Amino acid sequence: MNNGSDFRLLMIGAMYENGGNTTHRLLDGHPQMFVYPFESQPGTKYVNDMLTSMFPAKYRWPVFQLDATPYQDYKAIIDEECKVRSRTPHVSKFRDMPFDFSDDDRCSIYLECIKKSGRSTANNVEAFFRATFNAWKDYRRTGREVVYVGYSPIITVDTERILQDLPHAHVLHVVRNPWSAFADTCKRPVPLSLENYMLAWTLTQYFALTFQVKFQRRFHIVRAEDVMRDPKAALGPICEALGLEASESLRKPTWNGQELREVYPWGTIRTPTPEANLATAKELSAGQIEEIRLRTRLYLDAFDYKSYI
Repeated sequence: MNNGSDFRLLMIGAMYENGGNTTHRLLDGHPQMFVYPFESQPGTKYVNDMLTSMFPAKYRWPVFQLDATPYQDYKAIIDEECKVRSRTPHVSKFRDMPFDFSDDDRCSIYLECIKKSGRSTANNVEAFFRATFNAWKDYRRTGREVVYVGYSPIITVDTERILQDLPHAHVLHVVRNPWSAFADTCKRPVPLSLENYMLAWTLTQYFALTFQVKFQRRFHIVRAEDVMRDPKAALGPICEALGLEASESLRKPTWNGQELREVYPWGTIRTPTPEANLATAKELSAGQIEEIRLRTRLYLDAFDYKSYI
């Protein structure tokens, strides 16, 4: 593992409640993909830039200390959902999902990888993903996997770093209409205000549209609405851009290849259908609908949402 590594990563990013988890679960059963079990959350507490006050460090592309040891690098990666499920499964929202995995085993495998490759952001990330699947004992392999898939909310903003660090990586950004997205975020215990949510939503879309032009062959955008309407038609071209087949598995969300009745608890979207999506948007008041229209107006045409509601 080094600058000449053939490591292939598809990193999914999406604003909160924008369908990132749904898309992640739809890719889960693909026979040519190692799909991370939960949100990858590769960030570290050392992330520090102009976006730090807006987005949690755990969702960002990692920053490592120059004088750290490989063990310290591993421990710095936040990866909250996987570590909680492994170390304290009784408090994990995924506690009912079978998962034969030891974080300590993954750490040992990670350290062996770094012993061969040396430390760097690229090598650390590669070792982290490879070690995850080597430590996951009941992972259902096909033997055909060639691309690793991670998902971290809002990591789209770090696309430039991702693609510079990993020359064979691609980024997939998922966007959902802002009305349904905000209505779903309102269901969280401590939701963002409309003003703060729309600031983050529009900023994320700004980065997505910028990178779509700057990295035309390695950056991709899908609308959650298209994924819900026909997931194979929406995600098949992404697979083909990676040199993979447009598998029939794209038609249904899965966990470790086993079909899910609903996407929850991976995200707030339980039933990813066009009808449920529109009904969610209509939960908002008329005042909220118009305020969101005002705050997102510059992006509604770009994503064909102007007449959504």
